[in-house]
Amino acid sequence: LWHRLFTDAHHAVEAAATLPQVDASRITVTGVSQGGGMTIAAAALNHRVIAAMPDVPFMCHLQRAVGLTDAGPYPEVVRLLHTHRDEAEQVMRTLSYFDGAALARRAQAPALFSTGLMDTTCPPSTVFAARNKWGELADAVAAPGTVTSPRPVAEIRVYPYNGHEGGEAYQWREQAAWLADLLAATPS
Repeated sequence: LWHRLFTDAHHAVEAAATLPQVDASRITVTGVSQGGGMTIAAAALNHRVIAAMPDVPFMCHLQRAVGLTDAGPYPEVVRLLHTHRDEAEQVMRTLSYFDGAALARRAQAPALFSTGLMDTTCPPSTVFAARNKWGELADAVAAPGTVTSPRPVAEIRVYPYNGHEGGEAYQWREQAAWLADLLAATPS
């Protein structure tokens, strides 16, 4: 399932780039929760993305999330490992292929993350893990023939009194201002 979703995230960017009303040189991606995870995947897997705004992204630092929270879907992994303890290493290795923190390393565009400190679905430390890894491998994964810049900036907005809803309308205003500044500095 996740492999297909990540592939679809890449293809969605490619499809958007073909639309006549889209400036293919200024594609940005955003999403909340699972959509935040897909935002990370799109930015990591497609060099057309010039900005990413993952809000309370799901599927980040899965090993920590499994040991930290009993909010769904992590209990499913816990139940599996409760009865199959000897498979923990293999399960975590398999999950690592779909981990937003691992994918974030491949990102080449700036990002604006958000997290709610009371979020049990996407615990803040897992969001920070993705943000902290953002762009580590940018030079290694650059599209052939492109000149890469230094590691892309990854900012984060923290909402101390919010859970999985994140910053909601306040974050949307933050995103609009951040994106306006970014696009003003980016030639079209």
